[in-house]
Amino acid sequence: MTTQTETKPMPDFMTRGVIPYLQVDGAVAAIDFYKRALGAKEHARTTNDAGDKVMNCQLEINGGPLMLMDAMPEHGFAHQPSHSYTMQLVVDDGQAWMDRAVAAGATVATPFQQMFWGDKWGSVTDPYGVHWGSDEPPKA
Repeated sequence: MTTQTETKPMPDFMTRGVIPYLQVDGAVAAIDFYKRALGAKEHARTTNDAGDKVMNCQLEINGGPLMLMDAMPEHGFAHQPSHSYTMQLVVDDGQAWMDRAVAAGATVATPFQQMFWGDKWGSVTDPYGVHWGSDEPPKA
């Protein structure tokens, strides 16, 4: 049995494409962090009966989808940190996005700078071990 915060139709941005689905230790705190650090909007949340674990949360960051859940080793979903991916944000003001994330508790991995491919780019690691790139393409 689960508890949903709200039942409503799936938002359009959640109906196509590739949707990252992060599994973290401490999803409630991670959701709050993503709201502060990345301006995430929460669309829906499902918790277990006790209300102490997030089974599914639908977030929107910069117009794109992100799904999030607590690790649940008791159901076969043990936490497995990974450094084999970067969550890439393509934004108009990359430095501002990085600064906001750092102010919320992220750590700079690569300082924001002009890159050889023409974009400005930098990256942070959030408190949950997720690597986020901030990419600012050249202005037309």
